[in-house]
Formats: sequence, structure tokens, C-alpha cells
Amino acid sequence: MSAEAADREAATSSRPCTPPQTSWFEFLLEEALLEQHLQKPSPDPPPVQLIVQFLEQASKPSVNEQNQVQPPPDNKRNRILKLLALKVAAHLKWDLDVLEKSLSVPVLNMLLNELLCISKVPPGTKHVDVDLASLPPTTAMAILLYNRWAIRTIVQSSFPVKQVKPGPPQLNVMNQMQQEKELTENILKVLKEQAADSILVLEGALKLNKDLYVHTIRTLDLLAMEPGMVNGETESSTAGLKISAEEIQCQVCYDLGAIYFQQGSTNAAVHENAKEKFFKTKELIAKNGSSSLHFTIDEERLAGYCQACGVLTSSSDDASQQATPYSQIHSCMKSGNYQDLVKIFLEDNLTLSLPVQFRQSVLRELFQKAQQGNDALDEVCFKVCVCNTVCDILQGRTIDIQFCQLFLKPSKEKIDFLLEVCSRSINLENASEALKRKMAAFLKNLCLGLEDLQLVFMISSHELFIKLLKDDERKLLIDQMRKRSPRINLCTKPVTSFYDIPASASVNIGQLEHQLILSVDPWRIRQILIELHGMTSERQFWTISNKWEVPNVYGNVILGIKDNLTRDLVYILMAKGLHCCAIKDFVHAKQLFAACLELVTEFSPKLRQVMLNEMLLLDIYTHEAGAGVSGERPPSDLISRVRGYLEMRVPDIPLRQVIAEECVAFLLNWRENEYLTMQVPLPLVQTNPYVKLGQLLAATCKELPGPKESRRTAKDLWEVVVQICSVSNQHKRGNDGRVSLIKHRESTLGIMYRFHGNAIFFFSLQEPLVLTTILSLFVKLHNVREDIVNDIAAEHISIWPSSIPNLQSVDFEAVAVTVKELVSYALTINANNHFWLIIQADIYFATNQYSAALHYYLQAGAVCSDFFNKMVPPDVYTDQVIKRMIKCCSLLNCHTQVAILCQFLREVDYKTAFKALQEQNSHDAMDSYYEYIWDVTILEYLTYLHHKRGETDKRQIAIKAIGQTELNASNPEEVLQLAAQRRKKKFLQAMAKLYF
Repeated sequence: MSAEAADREAATSSRPCTPPQTSWFEFLLEEALLEQHLQKPSPDPPPVQLIVQFLEQASKPSVNEQNQVQPPPDNKRNRILKLLALKVAAHLKWDLDVLEKSLSVPVLNMLLNELLCISKVPPGTKHVDVDLASLPPTTAMAILLYNRWAIRTIVQSSFPVKQVKPGPPQLNVMNQMQQEKELTENILKVLKEQAADSILVLEGALKLNKDLYVHTIRTLDLLAMEPGMVNGETESSTAGLKISAEEIQCQVCYDLGAIYFQQGSTNAAVHENAKEKFFKTKELIAKNGSSSLHFTIDEERLAGYCQACGVLTSSSDDASQQATPYSQIHSCMKSGNYQDLVKIFLEDNLTLSLPVQFRQSVLRELFQKAQQGNDALDEVCFKVCVCNTVCDILQGRTIDIQFCQLFLKPSKEKIDFLLEVCSRSINLENASEALKRKMAAFLKNLCLGLEDLQLVFMISSHELFIKLLKDDERKLLIDQMRKRSPRINLCTKPVTSFYDIPASASVNIGQLEHQLILSVDPWRIRQILIELHGMTSERQFWTISNKWEVPNVYGNVILGIKDNLTRDLVYILMAKGLHCCAIKDFVHAKQLFAACLELVTEFSPKLRQVMLNEMLLLDIYTHEAGAGVSGERPPSDLISRVRGYLEMRVPDIPLRQVIAEECVAFLLNWRENEYLTMQVPLPLVQTNPYVKLGQLLAATCKELPGPKESRRTAKDLWEVVVQICSVSNQHKRGNDGRVSLIKHRESTLGIMYRFHGNAIFFFSLQEPLVLTTILSLFVKLHNVREDIVNDIAAEHISIWPSSIPNLQSVDFEAVAVTVKELVSYALTINANNHFWLIIQADIYFATNQYSAALHYYLQAGAVCSDFFNKMVPPDVYTDQVIKRMIKCCSLLNCHTQVAILCQFLREVDYKTAFKALQEQNSHDAMDSYYEYIWDVTILEYLTYLHHKRGETDKRQIAIKAIGQTELNASNPEEVLQLAAQRRKKKFLQAMAKLYF
């Protein structure tokens, strides 16, 4: 034996062996094996799989000598196999929930028919004609089980089922699946025809006031014996598992309620029967408890059924149901009492008991009624939409597009109602700070979006607005509004000198430390520290809160201050200032930094420069969040300070990496390309990697669009980014205390490429062209990888090289993450950039998220065509985009949408359209979409297809569509184009409503 073989044998022998799975035929050979197998903690194969195997073997057809297929023979082997299947079901206590979950309809139908057969129910006998009270208990129970399963299967078949994604096509598997599908449909057809009889059987069972018995393994064994060997025990004896009359009534009531509720969709009066049965089930559960072993009822679903029945059948004297919001809303919608409807929504904004999906469904129903010509509902739609929007704001969801559409023309009445809803939706005394901030941000953004200053004044003078926004925030908002109107005056308070505040008497140290942690007033902080140091000189008060964080690069300098009071004061002022800056509380951050600067100027030039640098970063953030939002350029002195910082060469000054990042991003955002490309000192480019990257970005943007010869800078930028992405990463903590991803290579550019949670340089960019350029670069880099199936499209993608010498060295996973995060970030800057929306859609398409991909493809078309009222530019809806929309619809089983989109291509794709229309299992509106088809060939094919299938109604719809005069081939080209454009517009708007 060779050494390799010996090693393999040793490894195999030392590996623990998995016991072999017991085969079905072994249970035929050994009678006691089945019970032993079922008693195991985790039997393999499991019980339900054994049922399938036994019945599958028992129902196999035989072939005679003439090779003719014969029905399965009724021999001893097959009878034993069927009995074994029944025993396994008995072991599971005939629990229909377990059996239905694991067995297909044909298998369970066969199993229950065998139960009827062995329970001596004569074949062909109508169950409705049998008197259950006169039957042996196990026979009656078998009939009940079968009829319960029948109506449960009918109910279950009415629910939409997500189709299983098919695997690779295999002829045998596909034939088997098709046969099972046809068999299931045939069984369901029979069950539905006999549904009335099954209901009558179960209604009769409710009148039984006796306990019944269900077969166990023991009783099945007794039935299988010869008559002389039963030892006097017959089927009418009580040898089975006892099921009490109350348990039977409880389960039967629930199943009857479910079938009545399902029938109520076509016959509303039946809902009364469903309500009676469900409430009876509820009473029985309350009486007997829910811990029974012999019935399983989903109490959450039962509660939902009861609530739905209470709404659908509620009457004025049903006070308990009328009290629920659902029943009240249903009653208001039914009676047209829309004022009370708005009142219910308004009250629910505080309790938040209605799910957001229910709120949206009510609003959709109101919109549909309004579109049908009821103009009086326009105001109701607006009011309900406002209630929903404020609810969304408080729960952290985005504002719905419907609110934006309804608020396009604001009026005094609309603002009054909106403010009333806001006031009544938040309890300021008990509301959390997070809720208050959300409401304040909403009102502030609302003011910034209004052009009428009178409406702005209505909001800003409202009591809620004054309570939610602090003086400094209102001042900042007024500063922004003042740019539009010089009439708004600003009153500022005189600033007290930092050292003019006297210290007060001492108080408890714990209370003072608590105040120190909470305060953001620099003068109060100084006062507290003086008092604390007067009480004790041993404590280091800068350590009392673990939330006070100062970067290590600063901390070493600050903690070197000898005077304890000064050290604590400088550290705390800086830590609180940085925290305020991080949460965008720029007003307090500026006060804290100014106080710290005043303090350190007297004794430390180094810390003075540090504070000037931090105040520069704060001014950048303040401008970007304030005047920069409206596009106002920063003051020239701020730009000069940014340049001065980048060119600063003061030795031994602690520097934070993020300031350099933000300074370069600031210059790019405000298009200081001339400085970055022509005026920046060469030593600065060589020593500061961010300046180098900024220079390349600025030069590339400057050359767009340009001839191929002028794209050298684009190639240089490409090489830099590829180099950044072509090395291994490790986590390392920088001098400024932040964790970043450092690249192992000689170039200092490696420090710039950092992901999640860190100050990523690219995510500070806001200028559209710069963002588009860097997005285009990363998209191209993403597309270069060899295993990419679906490329992502982007603007200016042709300026980048088409290959990389060493693909293996590029971290494409990091590139993919960056592309996703960059496009998400870009859309927060401008959600209406159609090229960015196409990139987002392509990303979803590449990751098989087809519904989300369609959402963004449609949104890209909507934003550049005034919601499809104009033609979508051909450079937005290219053939590639349309083909991807077609594939999305196809994979979502929306085949009629596929056929319509095939018309949008430059050359109509008839092959795909015809193939889609042949699909009968379509999840879209099907013939309701025919009015959007303008291609006569497709309409002619539809007419032929429906005629062939015998679908007369659908054929008439297709004939009506083809018969419209504007589609006549003899019409001038302009008329045909106008007809096509009108149908495109309506179809895309319908799609947008579906996917938005």
C-alpha cells in the first residue's frame, strides 16, 4: 500500500460515520421497525417523507407482458405500504397543519381516501347523505377529517402563492411537475364542486354532542388483522385517540369560518356566517384553553379574522367593534363621512395603532374615488395625505411623492391644516428629543421650500415652531430667508466677555458634574469647573464622561498643560465642540470653539493654530449645511483660508487628516478648478495626496467633454484610483484617533481609501460634475472585472481605459461596495439626476432586485420628462435600458408589460413580445393594458391568440384596440407617432403608479 493510500485510509477511518438512511422497503421486512423509527428524536427519513415514499411505491403502475401500463395491483405488498402510510399519519395525530405543510395535494388526497377506505366508509357514498351520529366514532372522525381538509384546501388555493424559481430545465423533472400541477388542479376542481356538501357535513358535525376517536397505530394494526384475531375489539370500540366534542366543535367552527370568509368575496351576506363561526371559536378557546393537543388554531390569524368580520358586518349597535379604528374607518368610507375619517387618522398620529400599509391603502382608495369624478374628495385626499406624511416623519420614513404633488400649490388653508396636524401629532411634554428634532427638521425644510413669505411667516410664528426650534436655529433660518427679502431684521444679543462671569457658591460635586456633562454653554462650563476645582484638586474632570473624545493628535498636547483647571477647560471645550460639530449643532460648536480659542491664545501658539484649523472646518460645514444648500457661493475670505490651510508649512502643528480632505472637497465643490489645476504650488501636490487627487479630478472635469487626445489627465486619475484599489487592506488607527483602511504600498495615496463609518473623501464631494466623474470612474472599474454579466451604464464612461494589466490585484469587492454607496450618496445630493438614477437601477438589476430596478428606471424617465408628460430623451431610455426593463418585467411574470415595452425599442422585438403574450400565468393587468399597444402586428397576434384559446371577452378588447382610427396604417406618420407617444405616456404613468 502506498503512503498516500495509507493516509487516505487513516483519515477515512478516523472520520465519524453518518448512519445510513433507512430505506422504505426495510419497513416491509420488519414489522416493528416503523414504531422504533418514529420514536427516535430525529428520525431519518422524517415521518412525512415516509408517507410520500410509501404511497408513491403503493401507487406505481405495473406493466404487463404486452408492455401495457396497468393500474397499481391490489396486492398484499401495496396494502401493507398504504397501512404503513396511515400509521405514520396516526403517529402525527392526524395534524392537518403538519400534513398540509409537507405533503402535496395529490398525496394528502390519496392518504385521506385510504383513511376513509380503512374506516369502512363505502366508496362512492356521498358524505352529506350519511348520518354521523349513527356511525362508529372512528368512521365519523375519518369523514370529518376528509371534509375539513377539503375546505381548508379550497381556502388555501385562493391565496396567492409565490412561484418557485425554476432551476436548469430538465425534461423529466418538468414533465413530473406538469403532471403534478394538472393532478392538483383536477382535485381542486372536484373539491370545489363538492364544497357545498363538505360545508353541510361540517355543519352537521357541530350538532354532535359526543366524543369521537381517531385512529392510532394500535387501532390500525387491529383493523389489519383477520376478523377472528381482533379479540372482540371492533372499530366502534374506544381503542383510538379520544377527541372531545368541544375540541371538535372548536376546530370545525374555525374551518367553517375560513371557508365562509373566503366565499364572502362574492357573497357579502356570508360574512355574517363567518363572523358567527369565528366568534364561537374564540369563545370555545377561552372556555377550554388554547393548550389542547388535538386542535391547532393560529390565534393571531383568528384575531385578524374576527376583526375583519367585525368591520365587514359592523352595525350601529355593535359598540365593541365600532370602537376599533378599522371598523370606524370602514364605516366612514361606506357612509361617506369623510370628516370623521380625517379625525380618526389625526387621532391615530398619536397612538400609531394603524399600520402604514393600511393608511396607504385607504389613501389609494380615496384617490381612486376622486379620479372617478368626485371633486369633493380632493380636499379629503390632501388631509389624509398630510396625516400620513406627518406620521411618516415622526417614524423616520421618507416623505411620499403624493404629498409633494398635492403640496405643489400651497395655500393658507393647507398650511393651517398642516400645522394643526403637526401640533396634534406630538405631545411636547412627553416626546423624546429625537421626535422633536424630526418635527423641527420637517418644519424648517418646509419653510425653505416655500416661496411665499407670508406662508413662511405663518409657520415660523406658530407656537409649535417656536417651541421646537431654538433661537439660534431660527436665526440661521431667518438668515437664509433674508437672502430673498431684505425686510426681515435680525436682532442679536451682545456677547459677554469670557472672563466677566463670576463663580457662584459651591454645590454638591455630583450635581455639578451632571451639569458639566449636560451644558454646552462655555461660560457655564468654566463656572462649574472653577467651583469643582475649589472643592477638590485631586480629580481630573476631563475624564468624567466617556463621550468626551479628543483625537490623540490633539490630546497629547492638551494633556501636557500643567495647570489642571486650564487643562480640563480646554479639553472639555474642544470635546464638546467636536461633538456638536458631529451632530450638526454648528451654533454651539462655534461658541465652544471661540471660547477655547480665546483661552489658548494667551499661552499656546500651537493650540491656537489647532483651534483656527478646527474653526475653518466648522465654517466649511456651516456653509455647506446653510447657504451652500441653496447654491450660494462661499465668501472669498473662506476660500482664501482654505487655500492658506493647504499651503500652511508651520512645523510641529498637530493636523487632522479630515481637515485636508474637507478642504480639497470644498474647493472641488465650489469649482475652484483654476486654482487646483494651475495655481496650486507643486510641492503641495507632491506632499499632500488629497491635493494631488483633487488636481486630477479638477483637470478631468475641466476637459469634459473633449477630444480623446486631451484625456491624459483622465488616464492619470484612473491609474491613481486603480493603484488605490489594487492592494491589501488592514485596519489601523491613525494619529487623529479614527480607524481607517490603510493600503500597503509606498505611495502616501493609500491613506485615502477608507470605507464604512469613516470620513471617506469621495463622500464629501457635492459638485454634480465631480460626482458624475468619480462615479463614472468607479463604474468603469467595476465593469472591467471578468465575471461581470451585466454592465452598469454611466456618463463619460468612454474616457477611461478599457482594461487593467493585473486584474487579480484589484479588490473588486471593495469597488462594488463603493459604487453602491457612492450612487446612494449622490442621490441624497440630487434625487432627480436621471443618469445617477439609471446607475442605481443598473445596480439593482445586476443584483437580481428587479422590482427595485424598475422603480429607478421609471423614476429616471419621470424626472426628465415631467412625469412622462414629455417624451423621455433617447439618451436616457436607450435600447439597453428598455431591454433591461423588459427582462425585469419578464422575471416578475408581468408578461403583458413585456410585450408593450418591446414596442419602445428602435426595432420592435416581435419574437420576445409574442413569446410573452403566449404566457397564461401573468401577474399584471393583462387585457387592461391592451389600450397602451400601438403596434398593429402585436394587436393582430393578440386577436389570433385569444380566438385560438376561446377567450371571447379578451379578443373583443384586442379588436376594439386595433379598431381605433388613429392606428390606421394609412394615416400620416405624424398621426401614428402622436398615437404612439400618447400610449407611451399613459403606460409609463401607469407603471410608475405601480412601482413607486
